[in-house]
Amino acid sequence: MAYDVVVIGSGPGGYVCAVKAAQLGKKVAVIEKRATYGGTCLNIGCIPSKALLHASEMFEVAGHDFETLGVNISKPELDLGKMMDHKDAVVKSNVDGVSYLFKKNKIDGIIGTGKLLGQGKVEVTDADGKTSVVEGKDIVIATGSDVAGIPGVDVDIDEKVIVSSTGAIALDKVPEKLIVVGGGVIGLELGSVWARLGAKVTVIEYLDKVLGAMDGDVSKQFQRMLAKQGMEFKLGSKVTGVEKSGEGAKVTYEPVKGGDAETLDADVVLISTGRLPYTQGLGLEDAGVVLDERGRVRVDGYYQTSVSGVYAIGDVIAGPMLAHKAEDEGAALAEILAGQAGHVNYDVIPSVVYTSPEVASVGKSEEELKTDGVKYKAGKFPFTANGRARAMLVTEGFVKFLADAETDRVLGCHIVGFGAGEMIHEAAVLMEFGGSSEDLARTCHAHPTMSEAVREAAMATFDKPIHL
Repeated sequence: MAYDVVVIGSGPGGYVCAVKAAQLGKKVAVIEKRATYGGTCLNIGCIPSKALLHASEMFEVAGHDFETLGVNISKPELDLGKMMDHKDAVVKSNVDGVSYLFKKNKIDGIIGTGKLLGQGKVEVTDADGKTSVVEGKDIVIATGSDVAGIPGVDVDIDEKVIVSSTGAIALDKVPEKLIVVGGGVIGLELGSVWARLGAKVTVIEYLDKVLGAMDGDVSKQFQRMLAKQGMEFKLGSKVTGVEKSGEGAKVTYEPVKGGDAETLDADVVLISTGRLPYTQGLGLEDAGVVLDERGRVRVDGYYQTSVSGVYAIGDVIAGPMLAHKAEDEGAALAEILAGQAGHVNYDVIPSVVYTSPEVASVGKSEEELKTDGVKYKAGKFPFTANGRARAMLVTEGFVKFLADAETDRVLGCHIVGFGAGEMIHEAAVLMEFGGSSEDLARTCHAHPTMSEAVREAAMATFDKPIHL
């Protein structure tokens, strides 16, 4: 059967593109190499990690905050098996949801590994090695990304002792010592899960700050918060070796600026040094699809590759490797293929770290504005001055706005605090419509809410806050 659109990959970018294209009247097929739909995000990434983050946070709250709130219970006991069952149930619910969407929108799901044969054709190899060819007027590459190793270091990831994020969400016991290589989002999220459950966590990061490109003010204060929770940091440190030792492993590292090497022992080592676009084995080069210097698929402003009728979205192209970025690109591309004007505003893509407290940002950081020579003004408001935060025992963190010095147009917003990932969208909507800090500050907010701190930070940007 020939299709209007054939999508390779059923992650957030791929399945959203498929659903949107079907809604717009296209006959669609999706090729997926896993036995279940949803890609890395739903199966072994975003969704299961958030299930564990929430469960471990509840364990932490029960063991520390209940007594202050007047709730007296015996010391909580960890049932790791049941916690993992919860994670697996959440994953199943989500992947089943994608299957439902395919059936509802009459999308054909094809299980097998896809390989581009050229314009309009994809070869599919099933689990038994049998091949078939699927034809489509338009082909969409939405194969996502894969775990990156440590540059220049051979690492044998067995997902038991030396693990990637895949193994880190499926450990059968809490490690006494966990070393996290990489202080980015994945490392800090999963490191915090096991720290809350009792592991001694050490993070080794090449840069002199955690969270890479995040606003420096946010990064510095957030690291202090995690350190208070017991996580240890070795910043400005280069890992030179990771090897198994007995039932555990050893990690050797040295200062980036030079100095003596040190070695740490661990029960488990999590390699979280980023991700690479998944482009291997797809037949892209043979089909004439051009990749850039970082192995990503090169596309034009309409997501079309160097081959007519072949498109790419999500982690395999340039831009932040975020599920919601891929989703927006998937929807935009479907609209473009239907003759509409699909568009993604890359200046307003939120980023969230689902630790406790959460970190969220949208738009520019102070460092980026300084580098670009943009004159700006900044306003901050701490959650210690927020009534709802006090009532909930979540006073750590702050909200910070960055606005153009002349026009007051908001250029960035950064939040560290409980529920930051939900509050950031108020700023995202404001920025999508070119709003100013005064616009938000003059918008009535319900009391008492955490979001009042967002309003107060906006007040601090264009004038002065009330409650500080």
